[in-house]
Amino acid sequence: MVLRIVLLIVALYACFALGSGIAMHGIVQAPQQASAAATALILLIVCFLQAIGVAFLVLRSRWSGWRLVAAIFVVFYGVTTFMPQIESAVFLTHLPQGMLPRLFLMGLLIDAPFSLLAVVILRRWKATSVGAEDNPQLPVSAGEWTWKLGLIAVAYVILYFTFGYFVAWRQPAVRAYYDAGSNLDSFFTQMQNVARGTPWLFPFQLLRGLCWAGIAVVIIRMLKATRLEVTLAIAYTFAVVMNALLLLPNPYMPNSVRIAHFVETTSSNLIFGLLVGWLLTRRSPEDLVYKSVTTVFH
Repeated sequence: MVLRIVLLIVALYACFALGSGIAMHGIVQAPQQASAAATALILLIVCFLQAIGVAFLVLRSRWSGWRLVAAIFVVFYGVTTFMPQIESAVFLTHLPQGMLPRLFLMGLLIDAPFSLLAVVILRRWKATSVGAEDNPQLPVSAGEWTWKLGLIAVAYVILYFTFGYFVAWRQPAVRAYYDAGSNLDSFFTQMQNVARGTPWLFPFQLLRGLCWAGIAVVIIRMLKATRLEVTLAIAYTFAVVMNALLLLPNPYMPNSVRIAHFVETTSSNLIFGLLVGWLLTRRSPEDLVYKSVTTVFH
């Protein structure tokens, strides 16, 4: 198994090299903020962190074959490309013209082949003894879905603006990068400014919260694991698999801004992932088996 995990990391590294090379062909790159060797080492760390998360999803999945490939792609592309880049489209005005579509393309060229390779390398292509039925942990009634999804969307907005202000926005380099001036308003004044200047940002983040919930539903449906394991898998995927890319030096974002966003989004998404996982799951047969085993050993 260790050898297959190592092979999975190498496969992701190769996908990064190939996908970025194709998508960014012909683009004049801005000067890098780190040496090529340092960047390669950081990319290897990123691949390790992401491959570990994907490996858990594949190995503990109740699905196999193309259905599993599709699920891994939806999750991996969703958290590493779609969710961050739709926000880049709103906030990052420093990107060269035409760069944003290339970022979406690069994610596609990395995530699609890697999703297939992950299933093949970890030997989950053929059906196994694990049942292919859907996870019974999900909510069952329309009413339960409604209030839980509503709570998730509102919680995401609260966490987004709270961590954005108290972690990232308090850094002068971040405010300067977004041309927000040097003065730091109070949290409530800042929210009033957002409401006046960009009122659409609140419904936009509500929609992003629902998109995160959709990705979590895919993870819950595919996993055969206890409620705690599913919740931790969602939290790791949201916090680490997504934000590991912020460890890479970015020629269009100063290091101080990049690190501030890394701390902000990793911490907020960790809390959000735990909340989403716990809200959208119920006690399952796997939890009862786990409880029975632990009772025996105690």
